[in-house]
Amino acid sequence: MSVATWRGSCAAAFARVTSASLGPYQTAAIRIGLSFTWLFFLVREWFNSQELYGPDAPWSWELARRLIADNHAFTVLVWSGAGWWFKLVYLFAMVSALLFMLGWRTRTTSVLYMIGVLSLQNRSVFVGDGGDNVLHLMAIYTVFTRCGEVWSLDARRAARRGAAARRGAAGRGAEGRSAAARGAAGDPRRDVTGIVLWAVCGAGLLAATLLADPALTWTDHGPVPGVGWAAALWAVWLLHGVWWLVRVRGAALAGGQVRAVLAAFGHLLHNAALLVIMGEVCLIYGAAGWYKIQGSLWQDGTALYYPLHLDYFSPWPALSHALAASGVVVLLLSYGTVAAQAAFPFTLLNRRVKNVLLVLMMFEHLGIAVLLGLPFFSLVMIFVDAVFLPTSWLRRGGELVAGRARWVAERVPVGVPGQRGVGGADADAGANAGTGAASDAGPDPGRGPGRDRVRAG
Repeated sequence: MSVATWRGSCAAAFARVTSASLGPYQTAAIRIGLSFTWLFFLVREWFNSQELYGPDAPWSWELARRLIADNHAFTVLVWSGAGWWFKLVYLFAMVSALLFMLGWRTRTTSVLYMIGVLSLQNRSVFVGDGGDNVLHLMAIYTVFTRCGEVWSLDARRAARRGAAARRGAAGRGAEGRSAAARGAAGDPRRDVTGIVLWAVCGAGLLAATLLADPALTWTDHGPVPGVGWAAALWAVWLLHGVWWLVRVRGAALAGGQVRAVLAAFGHLLHNAALLVIMGEVCLIYGAAGWYKIQGSLWQDGTALYYPLHLDYFSPWPALSHALAASGVVVLLLSYGTVAAQAAFPFTLLNRRVKNVLLVLMMFEHLGIAVLLGLPFFSLVMIFVDAVFLPTSWLRRGGELVAGRARWVAERVPVGVPGQRGVGGADADAGANAGTGAASDAGPDPGRGPGRDRVRAG
């Protein structure tokens, strides 16, 4: 390869990652799946929440404060040991998970969702499992992604706004087309909800910075080395405000260059976070597979025999014992698990092999959910696996779900006789919102046609 060709390839790759947010369907699947799993877990454990994370937990509030003082993990639950504070934080985690799952103001709710996850999990670190660790990491990674561009209320709002602007501009020539473009992008000065939400979050962050005990740090013990949680959260809050200002005054700032630079930076940050998520999944499976190879029980093919006989991991004892009674089945499942996990990172080199193995691993996690009684762990792993699913599969699945939802909505009666159901005009305007871009800040002018594909998919 000549130097000129190599430079051209690098320039094309750089242009690709700075002009479009890749994998919008993959990141949306992660957003919906993980937030649903977390919300499902919180609802299921509502009556046990006091013993898991609250004042009645075996790991007491004082012990939690002493551990936090040592490992400097982030959690707002150690700010107060009162029961009302715990309930408030628990409800906050549930509401933020619901809003994040629905894709409402995803740039803001992604941060609130992360705060809820970290606060509860870091309060009682000894009640979690591997699925909680993955959920913990993904909650941080998704903050840096544009996971609300499809399958979200943000996307639906952008699609309806764009459709209304195009209808209003029909037949008005160049002036009408310009108005349609402004309407599709949305006027940030009229986004009262976004402005109020930004102000409320700023007020809450200011109160936390001034009153929290232990205090939020600025230069250490944060999400990255050298950056404290106070600096990170204030930076996110300020960036949201700067982006709103650029959208308002974008044309007057260096001829729109400032907005173009910020849009390119946003694409680059999203794609970097997506790459980190993919690498994390490969690391999880690769490490699990190669560590299993070193175990004697996995080497002789008997490893799965023992957990199938543990009462704690046997929600269906008869089924577990029936499988464990067959030495051939145990041998095949043990060796198959090791082979699939160890080989998974290498299958990314071949798309067809990767897709087949991905489906097999999802069925493996379904088996873990049923046989070992670990549904939340299995759901987390299935949804993070979705980052490698082909875009065509995800879009087809989304179209099936949307079509079914419209079919149900059109049969829901409404109060006005002769009027269409709730799946009428509003549903038609937002049914295909998955093909448009949306977020708190509206559509991004830097998006390109390559946004619907992930290289590994």
